[in-house]
Amino acid sequence: MKRFLIGGTHSGCGKTTITCAVLQALFNRGYRVSAFKCGPDYIDTMFHEKIIGIPSYHLDSFFCDDHTLNYLLSKHTADTDIAVIEGVMGFYDGTGTGSSAHSISRITNTPSVIVIDCKGMSDSIGAVIKGFLSYHKNHIRGFIFNRLPVRLIPFAKKLCAQLHTEYFGCMPKHSISIASRHLGLVTADEIPDWNEKMIALAKLAEEYLLLDKLLQCADAPIPAFQPPVIPEIPAHRPPVIAVAKDRAFCFIYPDNLTLLREMGCEIRFFSPLSDETLPTADGLILSGGYPELYAEQLSGNTPLLTDIRKKITGGLPTIAECGGFLYLHQSLDGIPMANVIPAAAFRTDRLQRFGYITMTAQSDQMLCKKSDTVKAHEFHYYESNACGEGFLAEKTDGRSWYCAQVTENLYAGFPHLYFYSNLNIAQRFVRKCVQYGEQHETNL
Repeated sequence: MKRFLIGGTHSGCGKTTITCAVLQALFNRGYRVSAFKCGPDYIDTMFHEKIIGIPSYHLDSFFCDDHTLNYLLSKHTADTDIAVIEGVMGFYDGTGTGSSAHSISRITNTPSVIVIDCKGMSDSIGAVIKGFLSYHKNHIRGFIFNRLPVRLIPFAKKLCAQLHTEYFGCMPKHSISIASRHLGLVTADEIPDWNEKMIALAKLAEEYLLLDKLLQCADAPIPAFQPPVIPEIPAHRPPVIAVAKDRAFCFIYPDNLTLLREMGCEIRFFSPLSDETLPTADGLILSGGYPELYAEQLSGNTPLLTDIRKKITGGLPTIAECGGFLYLHQSLDGIPMANVIPAAAFRTDRLQRFGYITMTAQSDQMLCKKSDTVKAHEFHYYESNACGEGFLAEKTDGRSWYCAQVTENLYAGFPHLYFYSNLNIAQRFVRKCVQYGEQHETNL
C-alpha cells in the first residue's frame, strides 16, 4: 500500500496547505486518493474530502489501540492507489500524552515527510533536519521546505545530501491563504474561491515538489492486526439515526457513522438550519460545529426546536456533542434555543477546556454503566452554567472536572466521542434506538 505522512516541525508550519496541494495534484493526475488526519481535528479532514470527493478519516493513537489503527488504515485504503496522512502539531508533539504524528507513523509503519517553515532561516535549517532525524527512532524519509526562497533550493538539497535524507521539494512564498477564527481554520464550504485556491496550490506542487519521488518512497506494508469485533444488535428492521449536518453542525467523525451503518443502522441527515421537522427516526445525533455563528437562524426555526424538544423529552435516544450540546440549551448568547437543558450557554474569551480526557461514568446511563470509562476530546470557547455531572473527566496531568448531562436516553456535553475508542458506547446507543423503535413503531 502506497502511503506517506506529512508531518511538520510545529503547528502553523504549513503542513495543511502542503497536504492540500499534494492531494489536489495527485487527484488531478488521476490517482484514487485516500486521506487521513492524525488526531481529533475535524476541519482538516473536511478540506481533504472537498478535494478527493470521499470522506477523510482520523487516525488517533489516544482513542485507538495499535490493532484498531492498522485495521482502520487498511479498511479505508483498500480501494485507493495512494494514501496521504496529515500530521498534527509538531511531528513529535503529543508523544507522551496522547496522539502524535510520530506515534501514528511508528504504529502503522508509514514513511514520513517533515515540513520545515524556513522563513527567517538559512544554516539553521540544517540543525532542524539533523534534530528531527536523530531525536527518536523514526520513519522519516525526507523533508519539504516551506516558504523557502528559490535561491536557497540548491542549499537545501546540499543539506539533505550531507545528512543522508531526501529532498522532496519546497513551497516558495505565495499569497494563497485560508482564513481562520476561534476554533481554527474556516471550513472548506465557507471558502468561495476554494477551487481556484486548490488549482493554484496543485500547480505549485507540480512545479516545486518532487511528487514522483514522494510516490517512490511510499511503499510500506501495513503491520498485521486483529480487527475489532463489530457488535451485532438484533432488530426486526434497521434502526434509523437522524444526524444533524449543515454549516452549523459539521463536526462529525466519519468512522462513527460508518460503524453505525456496519451495525445495521440507516443514517438520515437533516439540517437544523432549514428543516422544520426531524426525519422519522429511532435515534438522534446533534453533531458539533458552529451553532453560535447561526444562532439567530437556528432560533428562528421554531418548528424544529419544538419537535426536537418534544422528541427528546419523549425518550428519543440522543447524543449531543459540543455544538449540539449548546443547541439544546435554553439560550445561546441570550438567543432562545431548544430548551431541553434549562440553562444558558455563552461565549468566553479563551479556550475553556482543551485536549484529551478520560471520562468515568458517575451512574448508569444510556451510553455507560456506572464506573465505565470513555475516552473523549474537548475544544471549546463556550461555557455553560449547567455542564452536567454525568461523568468525571480527567486529564493526564491530574486536572479533573464533572461534565455532561445524562439520562436514560440522553448524552449531552462538550466532550466529543469517538466510537472506536469504546465500542460498547455505540452498542448501547444502537440497542437503545432499537428499543425506542419497538416502543414507538412508525412507518419508517
